Amino acid sequence: MEPVARPRIADPDVAALAAIAATIQPEYVRSETNPWVGSPFEWILHTPSRTRGAIGERLVAGWCAAKGADVVRSPDSQADRLINGHRVEIKFSTLWQSGGYKFQQIRNQDYAYLIALGISPFDAHCWVLPKEVLATYVIGHMGQHTGATGRDTAWLGFQPSSPYPWMQPYGGSLAKGWATIEAIGHA
Repeated sequence: MEPVARPRIADPDVAALAAIAATIQPEYVRSETNPWVGSPFEWILHTPSRTRGAIGERLVAGWCAAKGADVVRSPDSQADRLINGHRVEIKFSTLWQSGGYKFQQIRNQDYAYLIALGISPFDAHCWVLPKEVLATYVIGHMGQHTGATGRDTAWLGFQPSSPYPWMQPYGGSLAKGWATIEAIGHA
């Protein structure tokens, strides 16, 4: 991918100030304090939270299509995409300051699998979770808005290095997530 061309600064004083800012920036913005500096995914953090879900859907759809999957939009709002003919809900999380992912607004809708894509500054993780597994461990068990007893929406939070044991057969790395999609096959 080519770098984004920045507009040229016409005012020489503004250009000089920008050059000075660039030289002192490393003193204030360090990768030790902000692990996202220089990440190809950093821009996502600067988008409104309500937009990030759509970004996650597009990332998953593009990745699956690039791997050879048949990907189309769902004909209704009960799922986000049809991947190889399977109804799929997509949830997206960037790494939180706590070092974990939080996949939110997980609902009991008409889909067969939930793809959870987690983006870290220089890594990505993917789990392809069957809805039956979510019904056993998440939906109705990990309430989002009304505490643990909540039934309408759920969330799934964990450290990427230590997902719940029941998640391990369904992914972790992108390669393992893709292997799960391939094992599911075509509907």
